[in-house]
Amino acid sequence: MTDSKIARLRLLATDANAKIRESVASSPNAPEDVLVALAADDDEGVRSCVARNEHAPCDVLRSLADDDSERVRGFLAVNFFVPADVMERLADDRSEIVRALVGWKGALADA
Repeated sequence: MTDSKIARLRLLATDANAKIRESVASSPNAPEDVLVALAADDDEGVRSCVARNEHAPCDVLRSLADDDSERVRGFLAVNFFVPADVMERLADDRSEIVRALVGWKGALADA
């Protein structure tokens, strides 16, 4: 990844259009500091894209485990790169849907 592409991702991460920020949040090349910022984005869709990004650092994924959005926590639950401690927390989530997604992912891993 070139410096100019990283600079472009950094610039796009601050775009007013949430769909553009979602694109950055989904990028396997987004720098950690950009993902940290996008994990705190006001837009649920942006945070959801960070939650399902398999290249997001564990600490960034951990930060989303208590997100107010069931959608964000749901995407986190099906990301195979989420740390075990986060999966344990999601297994006791207040949302029945999130708990079901944790069970579904566990069944896939056991298959």
